Amino acid sequence: MPARPGLRSRIWHRAGSRARLLGLRTRIILAFVFTTLLLSALLSVTVFALTRQNLLTGRENDALATVGFNASTVSRRLNPDIESEALQNLISTLATPEGSRPVLRVGGDWFQQSFEFESGDIDERLRRTVEGGRPAQMRYRVRGKPFLVVGIPIPDRNASYYEATPLDEIEDTLGSLGIILASAGGGVTLASAGVGSWASRRLLRPLVSIGEAAQSIAQGDLSTRLEAGAARELVALTDSFNDMVGALQTRIAQDERFASEVSHELRSPLMTLSASVEVMNTRRAELPERARTALDLLTEDVNRFEHLVEDLLEISRFDVGTAELDLDVFNLLEFVENAVSATSPVVIPILCDPATSMVRVQADKRRLMQVIDNLLTNAQKYARGATGIVLKHRGQNIEIVVEDGGPGVAADEREHIFDRFSRGREAGERGASTGVGLGLALVAEHVRLHQGRVWCEDRFDGLPGARFVVHLPIAVV
Repeated sequence: MPARPGLRSRIWHRAGSRARLLGLRTRIILAFVFTTLLLSALLSVTVFALTRQNLLTGRENDALATVGFNASTVSRRLNPDIESEALQNLISTLATPEGSRPVLRVGGDWFQQSFEFESGDIDERLRRTVEGGRPAQMRYRVRGKPFLVVGIPIPDRNASYYEATPLDEIEDTLGSLGIILASAGGGVTLASAGVGSWASRRLLRPLVSIGEAAQSIAQGDLSTRLEAGAARELVALTDSFNDMVGALQTRIAQDERFASEVSHELRSPLMTLSASVEVMNTRRAELPERARTALDLLTEDVNRFEHLVEDLLEISRFDVGTAELDLDVFNLLEFVENAVSATSPVVIPILCDPATSMVRVQADKRRLMQVIDNLLTNAQKYARGATGIVLKHRGQNIEIVVEDGGPGVAADEREHIFDRFSRGREAGERGASTGVGLGLALVAEHVRLHQGRVWCEDRFDGLPGARFVVHLPIAVV
């Protein structure tokens, strides 16, 4: 049955998520390690198996030759009148390799040279085969020691000859060989990890440079360019990347100049229009009711137009890089109290601990004033006003928090509300508010110019509403 499309997409998603858990460099190193480990294991197993086979084959051939010679000797010297003592002496005089244990059966009697290998140690299956008239051999352990036991029947004398050859020397040799092969494989694997790390670093260095350049460009540094270096294969990529950045820089510069020039050009007719509206407002009492209503609408739109042009001019200064800080040193609490009293028509409580109340900061008063004004205005428009301001001092950082009791900001909108001309869901249609969506964008720009951050989050007390946090590294105790 074919997999369902939804199930298949989830499987691919999980596989992709697992792949993303490991970086490209880590995957290259692991590829080196696993490949070397596999080859080392295959080579070690092959060497071990061939060595074991050669050693055992050589020992078996030597044992078969010795046992055959000894069995022929025993067969010639056996006669019906031979005594048990002579048979025991015969076993003792056989030319056996060092460590071999001969065992002789004649009729129902057994004769052996050593108690380390006795007649009872002969495997029953080997014994049945030899007693049946066929020579045989078998490897097995006796009291924990490995032996090769070879048996040859002597049917005309109702006898059989066995010889046990110890294999512990071969076993020790194979054990040492296994340790050497395992150690060599581990060393080679570790070496391959080092080689993989070096190779991945060298191979991925151009990609790291491209990533750093892209991040720098994303942060606004459009002067960033790539160098091809010694890799001829990357020349085309770096040239295309640099051409793309150059074209982007030119286009952004053109757009910034256009916005700045348009904003400046709008100021003159706007001033004329504002003056005309002001003159008309001085004669407001002489106008009919419908004309006064039209004049109110015109005045409101002209005021909004003035704010829009001023905000656009401020934004254009940030875009062209001419915005600068005019720094002053002042008491934070006193400044915020004055800013709130100057910009808010209602009293807003300010929470500040004794230590923070003594903090003096170095900042641009005008820009910081506009930050507070825009945050309070935003709370007034979309959250029925701010419910409190919290000041915090942490080391060389300060936080100015504006809380409101509105419906809050959805999680998927908290980053976008600081974009230009973004007014959020609560703003509704254009006619529902006099805002143009540049207030919070200017807040973000002013804070960024101070090397700070601003973000939106839920209130900590569980009540509905939002907290706009301005984090500035400008504390001066």
